[in-house]
Amino acid sequence: MRTREGGRIVDEAAVVARVRAGEPEAYAELVRAHTGIALRAARALGAGADAEDVVQQAFFKAYCSLGRFRDGAAFRPWLLSIVANETRNTVRTAGRQRSLADREAAFVEAEPLIPPSADPAVAALEIERRVALLGALEKLSEEHRLVVTYRYLLEMDEPETAAALGWPRGTVKSRLSRALRKLGRLLPEFEPGEPLGQKGGGGEGRGRG
Repeated sequence: MRTREGGRIVDEAAVVARVRAGEPEAYAELVRAHTGIALRAARALGAGADAEDVVQQAFFKAYCSLGRFRDGAAFRPWLLSIVANETRNTVRTAGRQRSLADREAAFVEAEPLIPPSADPAVAALEIERRVALLGALEKLSEEHRLVVTYRYLLEMDEPETAAALGWPRGTVKSRLSRALRKLGRLLPEFEPGEPLGQKGGGGEGRGRG
């Protein structure tokens, strides 16, 4: 699996092999390539101000578990499954749920999705839509919130979402379908199939789960 790090392609399998062969410093390439999305995931899932600590711990646990990492698998969804678990443990240990405003502010801070060159009116509408979506997500069950977050806030495809959540693809399809129906009632203007805030495409297929 190859991923992009600051404009250059990182061969994840080759990097993992180097680390396993006794070159731990090579792990820094994976850290650089995936820190941005790991922070977005932690913050979107509620880690808030603890996101950096969550991500640091997730990278450490992933490093310690590389011996069990399956050859040929994609590193990103595997890492994000660890980030999700660490976030859940952090939120539960702290005994608090992040407010919608905190989640939105932290998510934007992690990796803004609106280019600086965007028309101010368009940017304002984008932010309004994002806040509305996050507000609707708060009303979903945890499993539905997770699947929508991974597919549309983090823009992961279906196989990556299944790997990150540890669910069969059929379960991802069925839960996503139910989640989108609920979102459709809560937020009629939400249109799946495109990155958050963009109009376009159709929804996901249906399946069993």
